[in-house]
Parts: sequence; structure tokens; C-alpha cells
Amino acid sequence: MLYEKNKNAVSRWVDFENPKGAKGAAAFENGCAKGHAFDKIPARSTVTLLDVQGSGVIRRIWMTLSDLTPETLRALVLRMYWDHSGKPAVDCPLGDFFGFSLAKMATYESELFSSPEGRSFNCFIPMPFFEAAKVEIVNESTKTVDRLFYDIDFTYESLDKENTMYFHAWWNRELRTELYKDYTALPTIHGSGRLLGVNVGILTSPEYGDSWYGEGEVKIYLDGDSGQPTIAGTGIEDYTGTAWGMGVYSNRTQGCLEAEAVKGRWSFYRWHTVDPIWFSSDISVRIQQIGGATKEPILLFQKNNARMHIVSRDDEHGFVRLFDKENPFILSENEVCEKDTWYNFYREDDYCSVAYLYLDKPDSELPPVQNIDIRQAKIKDGNP
Repeated sequence: MLYEKNKNAVSRWVDFENPKGAKGAAAFENGCAKGHAFDKIPARSTVTLLDVQGSGVIRRIWMTLSDLTPETLRALVLRMYWDHSGKPAVDCPLGDFFGFSLAKMATYESELFSSPEGRSFNCFIPMPFFEAAKVEIVNESTKTVDRLFYDIDFTYESLDKENTMYFHAWWNRELRTELYKDYTALPTIHGSGRLLGVNVGILTSPEYGDSWYGEGEVKIYLDGDSGQPTIAGTGIEDYTGTAWGMGVYSNRTQGCLEAEAVKGRWSFYRWHTVDPIWFSSDISVRIQQIGGATKEPILLFQKNNARMHIVSRDDEHGFVRLFDKENPFILSENEVCEKDTWYNFYREDDYCSVAYLYLDKPDSELPPVQNIDIRQAKIKDGNP
């Protein structure tokens, strides 16, 4: 409750002028007249934003940059370390971490992140630590960012270690997914914890025109699942809480920041704050690579030898399963079907994502962030 007393907690903010959040040490430079509101992020360097000892919780992170181009948002990497661990719990391109999964700023507000006017970054995820916390930005480009403004707001307080978990975030990208193979939003991670949600960015392959990419199911494997998952949805737009395609919107727990079929750019998020997904031994998250279109586009894709495999047909007469890897269904010019008959098909596109979760340990076996060439590829205009 907002009005409850907490005699255990001490509030602190850190920024460039008071990097340790020391008591009575804020706003003192330049004769206490706004002396150090920002600083540079030199090329090929690491800037430490927070490095504190003790027990507490990060409550809010805010920042903005003088350079908000896609190249910079992917060249800067945000890293977080808990309790002196040598391996980051968060290792993620800066823009992607704050919800901009294709490194393009937008105005939005959700329960976990926001950008009130599309030119700043806010995160409201509580991030506990018991011994220490460190937050860094790494500039992996050859270009200096002239201005970084930020503050990190946190509380020093004692925590119940038996009932408190560590925050983690992991970014991934596949420049082209593989036919029949699900995209990995979160590889198998061992431990107990809670999935907070994902954001996903997609650059669709031009060989499928402006057809719909999002018929695949989001699959969540829990606690020893092998083969089939425990949790699966009915399509990507359904997972984000909308239906029959996806437009631009931002809600508390779900939203879509980009929806440009002609340019082939899609960016959306889904937070599991009200529908928690708990795991006790392991978890992984996959996204099935299936899209859909009507007869005429399908015939064109086939003619142009697009990488695809039709799996089903849906029309006024019902749903028909057509998937057979040994004898792929080929749509014929002469096939009689209604104009709006819908065909679902496996396809290959460019996917990236961030998975957010709590885990019972300060580090994990998650792979490190991918190299800058993979991060930068094709992000500026979405044209492969």
C-alpha cells in the first residue's frame, strides 16, 4: 500500500552528480547550480551508472540520450550485475530493453516501461539485491554519445531472501528463422522463478509480400516439458490480447509499437504481471513461425519459390489440416476455393526479442548479447 509506513527503507537516487546516492550529496557541483546533469559515453567504453553495496531494491530507471538513432540504440548495451556476480543478469541492447524492439522510438506507456513522448526511457520493474548492485552502459560503437542524462531510484532495505528473486533480461535475434523451427525467445534456463513477459520485433521477409506473419503459437515450456509445452496460445496477435491482425496500441500489459505491413516492421510486448507464469526447475519460450494469406498471394509466393509450407486451410466450410512434411500441399490455380479462403503456412522471417524474468540466483547460463553486426543488421528501415 502506498500509505503504509516502512521504517526499514531508506530512499536514494543516483546520477552523475551523486553516483553513490550519498546522503546530503546531491546537486552540489557548479555552486549547486545544475553542474553535472549529463555526461558522455565515449566510443568503445563502459560507463557505470550504479555501483552500490548493501541490500535494497531498484525502483525506477530513467534516462535519455542526445542520439536516439537506431544505430546508437543497438550499439549501447545495458548490463546489470547482482551481489558481486561476474556474469550479468541483464545483457541487452539499450533500446530493446526499454521496449523498442526494432530500435525505433515511440510514445507509449505500460505497467513495466514507458516513454511519455517517445524520447526518453523509463523502467518500473523492481530489482532486488542483497549485497550489491551494479548497472553499466557499454558503448560498442566507434561513435561517442555526447549526452546521457539518467537517474536510478532505489531503496536500501533488508529483504527476505527466502521469498525474493533476482531480475534478469535476455535479448536474442535470428536474422532468418528456419522453416518448421520455432524462434527462441528464451532458451532453457534452469532454476525457479517467474516469467515477467517478452517484447518482440519482426522484420518480415519480402518474399512473402505484406502477408500476415502472426499465425504461430507462443509456446512456454515449464519444469521438464519435452516435446510439447504446457502453455501455448492460438496466435501471436492473440497472445498480445488483440485479434484479427495487429495495429498500433499501448495498454497496461500488452501493446504494439510498430505495425507496418508494407515496410515489414512489427514490434509488440506482453507482460505477465496479472497472469503470472511460475516455474520451479526450468523454463523456455518459443514462437512458432507460421503466417497466413489468401489464394492469390499464396500462388505468387509459390511461383517465386518462396520458402514456405502450407499447413492448413480455413473457410466457411470449416478448418482443414494439410500439413504433411513428406508430401507438402501445393495450392493449384485450378483449386476451387472461396475468395477469402485462408491458408496458414510455415515461413522464415527476422526475429528479435527480450525476455524478462525473475530467477532464484543472481546469474544464469544465458548466452551473452550477440555481436554488434547482428544487432545492427537491417534495423534502420526494415528492408532486408
